[in-house]
Amino acid sequence: MFSFDNGSLTPHSAGDDTQVMNFASDNVTGVSPEIMAALNAANDGAALPYGQDEYTQRLATQFSELFEKEVTIFPVATGSAANALALSVMTPPFGAIYCQAESHINVDECGAPEFYTGGAKLVTLPSSDGKIHATDLATVLDRAGAGIVHHVQPAAVSLTQATEAGTVYSLNEIQAIAEVTKHHSLYLHMDGARFANAVASLGCSPADLTWRAGVDVLSFGATKNGALGAEAVVFFNQALAQSFAFRRKRSGHLFSKMRFLSAQLEAYINDDLWLRNAENANRMARNLAQGLAELLDVKLCYPVEANEIFVQFPNTLITELLAEGFQFYCKQGEHFTTIRLVTAFNTKEADITAFIEAAQRYSSVAFAGFESRV
Repeated sequence: MFSFDNGSLTPHSAGDDTQVMNFASDNVTGVSPEIMAALNAANDGAALPYGQDEYTQRLATQFSELFEKEVTIFPVATGSAANALALSVMTPPFGAIYCQAESHINVDECGAPEFYTGGAKLVTLPSSDGKIHATDLATVLDRAGAGIVHHVQPAAVSLTQATEAGTVYSLNEIQAIAEVTKHHSLYLHMDGARFANAVASLGCSPADLTWRAGVDVLSFGATKNGALGAEAVVFFNQALAQSFAFRRKRSGHLFSKMRFLSAQLEAYINDDLWLRNAENANRMARNLAQGLAELLDVKLCYPVEANEIFVQFPNTLITELLAEGFQFYCKQGEHFTTIRLVTAFNTKEADITAFIEAAQRYSSVAFAGFESRV
């Protein structure tokens, strides 16, 4: 597996008249019209600062209804802040946070979890599908040295849902992990940057996928799914929320004009916009994967369960696709390159068709060239 979120983006080499079709990330998109309209509405008039505004005050009730449980919610601007600050209340400086080796907190957050926890250690678990597995976690925790002064002390487990491989934890998998964490008296955190995509993929309720399965705290993502820039830390375990307001302030994430974060989150969950956006992204990914799977020289690396596709292409085919105006992240090999294709809330069927047709045009030539080398 590879991390692509902040990897090298191979630029297209076509002329100025080539239309760029960007599959690099769901961060390259614009903003959902509904959310932009909500921001415009929030911009009318004055509002109290630092979360005392009417938008922020409504969020607790709205998110409690969404999750079918009383929750405490804190808006922040970035996923890294949501993850790092959530983990800071779950582990002491001498604690250990267990995560999958390619998880965002381990690979793409520049030490933020370690910094905001005051020095806690990230302990990684490798896997071939982007997931932590309950049996592996149990084995590691049994040997972790709990109570031994020479070792970091197990404190929390962090799951990425959907994972960095584009796979999705099932309800049974989360429940099994939660049983292990509970047995060892650990907290369970969920990095939900693509939480909407996971909910849409599984067709379950947000409650089933979180607190009913044993999750204590959720980093609830919106930016990748249509927001301008808004995330939330959602506490199901109320005891963990007690110091969070101070940690958010100390980190610089207590926005004076908090209404502009909260208005995004409110519009995001109203009328199931978040699920509609995710369903489009997931559907476009499935359609793209189905088309690519028919090509002889293409190999899908993981099941396509959300809105990310990891696929191996011959390098010659990639060159042609870049010239056509497509953009995506790459991890280059000798003859084949693994690329990541990400669909989004506003990805169009025409873009999927264009990519598949371009791949079909060049795939036979690329495959013949590869065959001549082996």
